[in-house]
Amino acid sequence: MWGRDVLPGAQGIRPRDPPGEQGENVRRTVHRHLGKVVAGAAIAVAGTAVMVAVTLPGTAGADGTADGAAGAGQQGQGQGDVVPQAVVERAPAEGARGTGRDPLTDDELKRVEKIAVDPPMFGATQNVAGGRGPQRLSVDLAEPENGDTAPDAPRRAEVAFYDYKDDALVTKTVNLATGRVESTTRQHGVQPPLSRAEFDEATKLLIADPLGAGLKADFKDATGDVLTSPGQLLVNGAVYRATPGVRPERLAACGDHRCVRLFPKVRNGPWIDARHLVIDLSDRTVVALGRG
Repeated sequence: MWGRDVLPGAQGIRPRDPPGEQGENVRRTVHRHLGKVVAGAAIAVAGTAVMVAVTLPGTAGADGTADGAAGAGQQGQGQGDVVPQAVVERAPAEGARGTGRDPLTDDELKRVEKIAVDPPMFGATQNVAGGRGPQRLSVDLAEPENGDTAPDAPRRAEVAFYDYKDDALVTKTVNLATGRVESTTRQHGVQPPLSRAEFDEATKLLIADPLGAGLKADFKDATGDVLTSPGQLLVNGAVYRATPGVRPERLAACGDHRCVRLFPKVRNGPWIDARHLVIDLSDRTVVALGRG
């Protein structure tokens, strides 16, 4: 019988349907699949309609509905392409005097230096170029005494000079409120970092010295120009202090004297190696390390 025929060895397999029932089953299966396809297509069409309704601005925008809000957002994006012109505001005017731990003002810097270098000191000292008056190194706001950080605490400035006449570091503390020098120290053998004026003077000495011939040759190779002034270079450097057994022996004074090694660089160009040369600013000489 049709309902009982089973393929040999296929135990557990559902019995085959009679031929008439097989055709009916096929038709039912096809109808089910077609129904799913049609339903899926309807959902897709409905989803597309929803997307169109959301993304396209409608007439309802005129009365302030959601579509109108969307349209306004799009218009705002278009207007955002225009960047408003920047307005540069002038910096606030600097007062003649600072308060508390404010940095020293320009007026205070000038006033402090004038107070610190009185006529007797000006006439008895010498700067890096050999002129009268000490070489200014730095002017800084002094630390408050006894940790007094109150806004109305007295402001003091600490001024550092180098006296090339005596190879001494001179430091003065000036009370900005009273305009008086409260303390003065004078030290030998102390070499703080060099000022820009000292770098320039050391470079002038090197350019003018026969030992500067290599520097000038390298500069000409790099630029095609003749090196005549410090302004043609970017110059940094470091204080040089002699070590035991240094050669030549004339460098042994560096540390008591103010000596420097320069690291010159061609503007927009290469570095030039001058590390083997020491410029003694105190006696205005140039010495090559390891010679003599």
